[in-house]
Amino acid sequence: MGNSVQGGNGRMRLRGRKGIREEIENQPDLVVLDPAPYRGRWRERFGNDRPIHVELGMGKGKFISEMSVRYPDINFIGIDMYDELIRRAAVKARTAWAPLGVDRPPNLQLVRANIEYLETFFAPGEVERIYLNFSDPWPKKRHAKRRLTHPRFLKKYIEILNDNGEIHFKTDSRDFFEFSLNSFCDMQIQLRNISLDLHRDGVREDLVMTEYETKFAGQGMPIYRLEAVVGEAALRRHREAVQAELAKIRTGRPPAVRPES
Repeated sequence: MGNSVQGGNGRMRLRGRKGIREEIENQPDLVVLDPAPYRGRWRERFGNDRPIHVELGMGKGKFISEMSVRYPDINFIGIDMYDELIRRAAVKARTAWAPLGVDRPPNLQLVRANIEYLETFFAPGEVERIYLNFSDPWPKKRHAKRRLTHPRFLKKYIEILNDNGEIHFKTDSRDFFEFSLNSFCDMQIQLRNISLDLHRDGVREDLVMTEYETKFAGQGMPIYRLEAVVGEAALRRHREAVQAELAKIRTGRPPAVRPES
């Protein structure tokens, strides 16, 4: 968890040490302290045109680091606004890649930035997927606009997501999940794979877990999750999948597969 729009429930207590800023400044291969110049140019930063997936409020970086190793053909960007979290994430990133003999993760960048200004460092259509993992629920009503699934943030996400754009959201807060469901509906965003207890039947090994998720799931707490389908191509694929499933039910046999153009 991180960023100025987070921290309201006091989950994360940062105790930084001297020299943190210098430590992250000395890692220009992995850490970006001023993302604005890369707006519309992140593929130049990565040196390829692979899809870009972004985690907003990456916390200590476990999720984004492990994702970058598991999916080497995706470019990942982890964002937080605290120097200490950027430092910890950098350590985790290099540690995650070390068994492969790699010091600099080739498909991962850690960005120190405030999510409030997201649209100033991503151009329209530049991002394929956004991850919101255990963002601060900001439980008080007067703080609702700070929640990362508030419509004002969803509007920003829609702007920077491309044709295949999706938002994957996880939380341990039922109230925050209910609020988020309403926010997505208010913005007329298609939802799928909604879960009210993600690990009910055992830990989902196919999903990378965050620090908080590992802790909460270990305590038997339900994890709430959903996927929001935003981009036109992503929506088309989702609707075709639904229609195919309906056809299968009607006929009792698998539907014919249409070749992709």
